[in-house]
Formats: sequence, C-alpha cells, structure tokens
Amino acid sequence: MDIVLIFLLLATVAPFMFMNLKRMTLSVIQTILLVGMWVYYFQALFVEAPAVLSFPSVTFYLGLILSEVAWVMMIINVVHSTAEYHKNYQ
Repeated sequence: MDIVLIFLLLATVAPFMFMNLKRMTLSVIQTILLVGMWVYYFQALFVEAPAVLSFPSVTFYLGLILSEVAWVMMIINVVHSTAEYHKNYQ
C-alpha cells in the first residue's frame, strides 16, 4: 500500500502542474479523478477491495494515467525552457 500512497501523492500534485502549464481542462479533469482515487484508496484500505470495473477503480487508474501525462508534460516543459535559457545566454 505504500507505493499506492506515493502514486496518490504524485497524482495530487498533477492538477497544479496542469495549471502551471496552462491546461485548465486537464486540471479540472484530474481534480475530479482525484476524488475517485482517494475514495478507492480508503475503500481498499478500510473496507474491502472494490470491484474491478467500479467507479472508484476506474477513476483510480484513469487518474494514474493522467498524472503520468502531467509529469511527462512538466519534464518536457522544464527541458524545453532550460534549452531556451542556455540558447539566450550563449
């Protein structure tokens, strides 16, 4: 469960990364998916494992995918902006 919690914390940062990248639609979608992700986590932790295609499990996996998209977009943005910075000062 520790790795799931780490993924949840990384996914919780993703809406702020989308806002930084000026992708408000993706930020709102990720925020909605975060609710389902945390519901899934607490349901699996305290009650029982949710059904395979239940709403919380689908939102959990979609939220994971979208958060990974956010991290990749942020890394690309940082590398691109660093390259422009070095280009301007050389």
